[in-house]
Amino acid sequence: MPTDKQELGRFGEERVVRECVCPHCKRDRTLVRLPPGFKCADVVCDFCGYLAQVKTCTVRDVDVLPRSLLGGAWEPQRERIDAGTYIPLFVVAVTADRRSHAIYYLPPDLQRREMFIPRNPLSATAQRAGWTGFTIDLGTAPLVKVPPKTIR
Repeated sequence: MPTDKQELGRFGEERVVRECVCPHCKRDRTLVRLPPGFKCADVVCDFCGYLAQVKTCTVRDVDVLPRSLLGGAWEPQRERIDAGTYIPLFVVAVTADRRSHAIYYLPPDLQRREMFIPRNPLSATAQRAGWTGFTIDLGTAPLVKVPPKTIR
């Protein structure tokens, strides 16, 4: 049974797949969800292969994003940063009752290393001891709110 956070993530991924065109090829209805556990990406365009990550957050006002978001595992993210390979980012802001949401987009060419901040490793008593995640600093990220089907 999925956790509340997993359900929230799925909600965001489904909104992006249903409401956004591929930012690369501009085709409609070609974004599909990747299987859980795919590193650093959540959706792919089944026409051109464009990968993107989706982060979903609960907010009071969909026009006001939080200052930061939790990312995933730091090591694969760090390796991509070191290689200069940034994955496009969709941020889905949704109200707690899920009646309102907004989708924001950050292309890879506007991402910077400083946006990705490693967290402290999990303690020795944690189930995944030593695992390190990261935080995405949205305070300096030039995210653009995009109306459905209009990513250009």
